[in-house]
Amino acid sequence: MFGENNQNQEEEKNKLYVGNLEWSITEDELRQVFEEKGISVTNIRIVKDKYSGRSKGFGFAELASEDLIQKAIEDLDGQEVKGRKLKISQARKPKDRSERNRDRFPRFRRQRSV
Repeated sequence: MFGENNQNQEEEKNKLYVGNLEWSITEDELRQVFEEKGISVTNIRIVKDKYSGRSKGFGFAELASEDLIQKAIEDLDGQEVKGRKLKISQARKPKDRSERNRDRFPRFRRQRSV
């Protein structure tokens, strides 16, 4: 139970957000972009719309170490791939849905009575 939480934190440390992807790029093509810079990827995933199956223009790459994370950010952030400049940054855990909705719709926030 406790070890599982630490493992999830480690996975987030070694995960990159890869944004501004051209819609037609495949996971294999994106993996090749990393490998051309000498960065080995343990897992890569392009996020797709669940109804159309079309890319949403961003994804995530998991790397073997934190050193590779920094190298990938330095080498690939801003690199042009298929006519678009990549946005590479350290992945962050997503906010809880209730927090996201509170941020997006502040006027609909419940008022607590004291």
